[in-house]
Amino acid sequence: MRICLSTEKDFLTPQEWDEFTKHSPSGHLLQSWAWGEFKAHFGWQPLRLAAIEGHRILAAAQVLFRPLAVGQLSTAYIPKGPLLDHSTPLIPSITTLLSVLHEVCRRKRAIFLKMEPDWEDGVEARSWLESQGFIPSEQTVQPRRTVLIDLTLDEEAILAQMKPKTRYNVRLAQRKGISVRLGTADDLPLFYGLLKATGKRARFGIHTQAYYTRAWQLFMAQDSVALFLAQYEGQTLAALMAFTWGKKAWYMYGASSDEERQRMPNYLLQWEAMRWARAQGCETYDLWGIPDVDEGEIGPHIAMAEEQGVLSTGLGGLYRFKRGFGGREVRYVGAYDYVYNQPFYRLLTTLWKWRRR
Repeated sequence: MRICLSTEKDFLTPQEWDEFTKHSPSGHLLQSWAWGEFKAHFGWQPLRLAAIEGHRILAAAQVLFRPLAVGQLSTAYIPKGPLLDHSTPLIPSITTLLSVLHEVCRRKRAIFLKMEPDWEDGVEARSWLESQGFIPSEQTVQPRRTVLIDLTLDEEAILAQMKPKTRYNVRLAQRKGISVRLGTADDLPLFYGLLKATGKRARFGIHTQAYYTRAWQLFMAQDSVALFLAQYEGQTLAALMAFTWGKKAWYMYGASSDEERQRMPNYLLQWEAMRWARAQGCETYDLWGIPDVDEGEIGPHIAMAEEQGVLSTGLGGLYRFKRGFGGREVRYVGAYDYVYNQPFYRLLTTLWKWRRR
């Protein structure tokens, strides 16, 4: 067994890496080779590590390094990784992979390494991370909680497990003249215009147009992305970008206008994206994030947000919209940090809390 780094000449090809990330039980789009190349266009430095025995990959991790302006320091981040089985005892491949990972992080003067594995929350997952010296972090990057739709069911069964109002709205949109078409590269500026309007309305930040265009280009080359446009009489009312990787699909970016909302375009848009993902052979459709509160606590949570002056109508609306599609609510183990430089880590944590407030 040996640990290989992507800086070495005999490392895995992108195709071999992606084959593993697609079929690993904890495999994820954000651990794909293309995702690393995508983030490299926006200030990150990807590095891949793999534990290999013969021609078999036992464990792997794609790490994104972010250089800082101070003292040649950096931060390290593993989104939705590493790809290993935390439910089994610590075997040499895993311990050696982690050891080499820490060596690389120290060599790159990382202040800390943040991991957000694609593992469901539980005592076993938390204990594993803590046993390896990681500490829980309040600073999460990916959604802590989401809804997964089972696409192994037939279409009627998927509709049947939706809440009645959601199912009604899907059909209402069809009756009210909403049509959904697949977009092309020419539609990306239109999508971005809707995204800007949505961000302004709901008060959340968005990336530049180049960011979404590059994501489209890299994953379109692998037939792993689709842009959906919901229209009424030629006017685009809503759009979403969905991705597939292996047997999984994700709704990652969505936008809508204020026009003709009574025609419920967003409901039909999601339904058509699910149908597309199912036709691609995907078994789950991830609605990519809901508020990290239990269903019985969503009301008090919104009330508290209102007291703090946070725009919360979108919070409750987002929760109800996504939960309306049925499926299984999943809470992940969250973010865990391994600290290499305590003074700078405390400083960054303090700055993050200040910015959050």
